[in-house]
Amino acid sequence: MKKVLVATEKPFAKAAVEGIRKVIESAGYELVLLEKYTDKNDFIKAVANVDALIIRSDKASKEVIEAANNLKIIVRAGAGYDNIDLQASTSKGIVAMNTPGQNSNAVAELAIGMMVFMSRGQFKGISGTELKGKSIGIHACGAVGKIVSKLAHGFDMDVYGCDPYLSEATIKSQGMKFIEDVKDLYSKCQYISLHIPANEQTKKSINYDLLMSMPKGATLINTARKEVIDEVALLKVMQERADFKYITDIIPDNHAEMLQFAERYYATSKKQGAETAEANINAGIAAANQIVNFLEKGDKTFQVNK
Repeated sequence: MKKVLVATEKPFAKAAVEGIRKVIESAGYELVLLEKYTDKNDFIKAVANVDALIIRSDKASKEVIEAANNLKIIVRAGAGYDNIDLQASTSKGIVAMNTPGQNSNAVAELAIGMMVFMSRGQFKGISGTELKGKSIGIHACGAVGKIVSKLAHGFDMDVYGCDPYLSEATIKSQGMKFIEDVKDLYSKCQYISLHIPANEQTKKSINYDLLMSMPKGATLINTARKEVIDEVALLKVMQERADFKYITDIIPDNHAEMLQFAERYYATSKKQGAETAEANINAGIAAANQIVNFLEKGDKTFQVNK
């Protein structure tokens, strides 16, 4: 009997686990749960003899992957997959997947909520500004960016999009004004909503020059990854511009230093993008279905280590 391990330091909701179990057991597989573990060695032991693995923000590191004797597929329940060692996976012939689109609405709603929160002085009773008529730049216009665009239009904002992997026609079809050069996106928009992945091209790409080019009263919203921000440069921008605001759901490495700008800076205590009941269930069940489709039919639709 094939075994599927769900390893979640931060567990899925009960309804999501029930949905995953139904999919896995209906396929004739055994579901193994490892929840709220505090020792990495528990993860390493649990993965030793399973055929498939579902994770959330847990790290499928080289050490974990090398300990997996029968592992054939890893699925990260969510869009980002930088917590999977893709090289190690490929070396062992393991297929790595994500579940794109399952958390998109939750992340997009969070980004909009963060904009409102910062524009209204973090709800501390001070006079703020309205979003109506303001410009928002969506940096990466995939599933999340598309929904952010739709929601921003509801606030009567001017919406701009920039994505090197999408055509002008595609970006315009999502209700955004096309911007080809990312430098123009930042210099034009009072709000920037980040949705880029963390990879060798994007790490620390949100730099001093880009941030300093933003208009007066600028706000950067990061629901993507902390690695895409040049945190040293961001701190410098905060020091030099009393009008610049930053909000994120990924605590930066220099959080303690950033706290001196608490009136213009906010970070959630943990990553919040996928923390809705709906997203939790959707991503977990999607991961389970992808595992079954792969093991039964060889379906590699969402493979990320091609």
